[in-house]
Amino acid sequence: MDPANQVKSVSQVKDLPMPKIWLFAIGQFGWALLSGIISNWLVYFYQPDQETIAQGQTVFVPQGLVVLGIVTVVGGITAFARFFDAFVDPAVASLSDRCGSKAGRRMPFLMFAGIPLAIVTVLVFWSPVNGTSWVNAAFLFVTVIGYYIALTFYCTPYNALIAELGHDSKQQLTISTAISFTWVFGTAMAYVAPVIWGMFVPGLGRVNAIRLTFTIMACVAAVCMLVPPLTIRERDYVNSQPTSESTIESLKQTFRDGEFRKFVGSDVVYWVAITTFQTGLPFFVTSLLKLPETTTTIYFVLMTGVSVLFYLPVNILANKVGKKRVLLAAFVVFTAAFAFAGALGSDILGFLPPMAQGLVLSVAGAIPMAAFGILPQAIVANIADASSRTTGQDRQGMFYAARTFAMKMGQSVAMLLFTGVSTIGVASGSGAGYRVAAICAAVLCGIGGVVFAFYNEHKVLDALER
Repeated sequence: MDPANQVKSVSQVKDLPMPKIWLFAIGQFGWALLSGIISNWLVYFYQPDQETIAQGQTVFVPQGLVVLGIVTVVGGITAFARFFDAFVDPAVASLSDRCGSKAGRRMPFLMFAGIPLAIVTVLVFWSPVNGTSWVNAAFLFVTVIGYYIALTFYCTPYNALIAELGHDSKQQLTISTAISFTWVFGTAMAYVAPVIWGMFVPGLGRVNAIRLTFTIMACVAAVCMLVPPLTIRERDYVNSQPTSESTIESLKQTFRDGEFRKFVGSDVVYWVAITTFQTGLPFFVTSLLKLPETTTTIYFVLMTGVSVLFYLPVNILANKVGKKRVLLAAFVVFTAAFAFAGALGSDILGFLPPMAQGLVLSVAGAIPMAAFGILPQAIVANIADASSRTTGQDRQGMFYAARTFAMKMGQSVAMLLFTGVSTIGVASGSGAGYRVAAICAAVLCGIGGVVFAFYNEHKVLDALER
C-alpha cells in the first residue's frame, strides 16, 4: 500500500493548547525528579567516600573491585540493570505503538506505571540489613532492575507523545522546551535533597533522614506523573494509529533510518560523558574542593537558574539557525566544562578559591545544559515524524525507545567507568580517580560532538515539509 495514502491529515485533530502543554510537562517533572534521585545519589549512598562515612553514612554493600576483581558492586549492578532494561525498551515501545485502547496508545501506560515507579525508587534505598552485606547487594540488584523497567513503561510512551502531540517541527520544539523546564526543575529538586535530609538528621540519623527525604520526593513525583493521563484526552490531539509491525520489524525499520543512526551514535557517547559527570559531581564537591555536601545543591541550583535564562535564546536560535548548529556549540562548551572539572582543587586552579571554582563550573555548564534539555527530544520528534510521513507507519514509540536504549547503554558504560576509575587514589584520599572520570567525560563529549556533526538536519526537515 502507498504510504502516502496512510498518512492522515493533522487537521483532523486539535493542536494542543499551551495550558495542556504545561499539564503534559508536569509529568516530566515527576519522572525527572525520580531519575535525579537515582542518577545523583545512588552511587553516593552505596559507594560513599571517607567524608560521608565520617558523617555517619552506613556502608551497605561490599566496597572495592570485588566483582571479578574489575568491577565494584554498585557499578556492576547499575550497569547490568541499565543493560538489561535497554532490551525491554523495544518491547514496551512496540506494545505502546500497537496499543488499540480507546484512551489512546500512550496515556494508559502513563496511568499504569507512575505509582509503581515512585514506589520502587524509594525501595532502592531501603537495604534490609543495617550493615555491609551481600544480602543488601542482592536487594539492590532486584530493586534497581525494577526501577528501570518501571521507568521504561512510563518514559517511552511519554516521550513518544512529543512527536504526536506536536503536529509540526515548531510545535514539537515548543513541547520540548516546556518539558525541558520541568525536567530541569525536577532534576534540581533532586539536588536539593542534602538540604532536606540535613533537617532530619538530628532526629533520625543520616541514613533514615535520606530515606525519608526520598520518600517525600517520590510522593510528589507520583502525583505529578498522573497529571497528563488525568487531564489530557489523547484522542483529541493525536492522529496516529496503531502500527501493524512486529517488535523486531519495527526496531529494524527504525535503525534503517540513516539520520537516526547518526543521532543515536552521538547520543550514546554523550550519555556516557554526562552520566559520568553527574555521578561525580557530589564527589567533586566533597573530595576535590573539600566543601560540604550541601554545596552541591548551591551549585546545581545556580546551574539550573542560569540554564533557564538560556531556554528562550536556545529556542529562538534553534528556529533561526537550526537545532544542529546550536547543539554542536553545546557539545563544545560541555567538553570544556568537563575538562575544567578535572582540574578542580588542583594547583592549576590554585588562584581561585574552591567555592569560586565550583561557581565557574556551574555557569559554564548552564548554557549547554539548556540546549541538551530541549533539542535532542525535538530532533528525535522530527526524525520520527519524518519517518511516519514517508513510510506510513506511526512508530514514534520505537524511535524514542531506540533513543532510550542508546541512553541506557551510555549510562551502563558510565557507571562501570566511574565506579571503576573512582577507586584510584582512594587509599591516599587524593581524589585522583574523580579527576580521571572528569577528563574521560570531556574526551567522550568531544567525540559525541564529532559524530553528531554528520547528522543531516536539512534532509529530515525536507521530509517534514512534504
